[in-house]
Amino acid sequence: MEFVELNNGVKMPILGYGVFQIADQEECERCVLDAIEAGYRLIDTAQAYGNEEAVGKAIKKCGIPREELFITTKVWISNAGYEKARKSIEESLEKLQLDYLDLLLIHQPFGDYYGTYRAMEELYKEGKLKAIGVSNFYPDRLIDLIKFNEVVPAVNQVETHVFNQQANSHEIMKKYGVQIESWGPFAEGKNNLFTDETLKAVGDKYNKSNAQVALRYLIQRGVVVIPKSVHKERMIQNIDVFDFELTKEDMDLIATLDKEESLFFSHYDPQTVEYLTSLVR
Repeated sequence: MEFVELNNGVKMPILGYGVFQIADQEECERCVLDAIEAGYRLIDTAQAYGNEEAVGKAIKKCGIPREELFITTKVWISNAGYEKARKSIEESLEKLQLDYLDLLLIHQPFGDYYGTYRAMEELYKEGKLKAIGVSNFYPDRLIDLIKFNEVVPAVNQVETHVFNQQANSHEIMKKYGVQIESWGPFAEGKNNLFTDETLKAVGDKYNKSNAQVALRYLIQRGVVVIPKSVHKERMIQNIDVFDFELTKEDMDLIATLDKEESLFFSHYDPQTVEYLTSLVR
């Protein structure tokens, strides 16, 4: 496994396992155990996913020393604000059966996320959070948060895949020392990613699948990726991306796939904001 070093010196695996949309508790626990057995050490969950308890059970059962695991969760909009956020973070730690989190993110930039971040800064200083950051923060809100808080976010997890490569946002994150992390590295299969001819042509050179090429491309750009699958054989395939390297020509070719727009949602769309803020629960 390769690692990135965050702005506070914490080492983070560049490839992990995400549990978004695995709501069934037994299935989620089984998937996390399978992922850890396959070699994953970064596990990414969130309060809104409803599966922190299942992740916690898997961590407890896996037999891997705690210090070798990197566990991330995220504070949901309904828990925004200093007091609610702090309480919810303690609840997440309890559900995950952990004394500390390796990384905690603000899930969406809505509600009193400044209050949330103050609570996170406190818990970070107390040692209950090894690193803190954000998710789905566009450059304008990210810079705003950086300028008016003491701790610079270590990570910004944003939609990043071959069709939305976040080149400009990535450069801004680099400027401020924020690590980019991808959610949806396979674009959830949109734009026929798994059969895309450009990715296939590159993959054929290395006997690798479209999915492996898509992950390798992001990794070589310094992007942390958290692919999700409920099938162990695909988990194994997804982590098998460290034995080949794309050439500059490969990278330049894949760069042409970038549409420079989201395949999912935009915070600049009022209807999207209305929808996301209606999910508060």
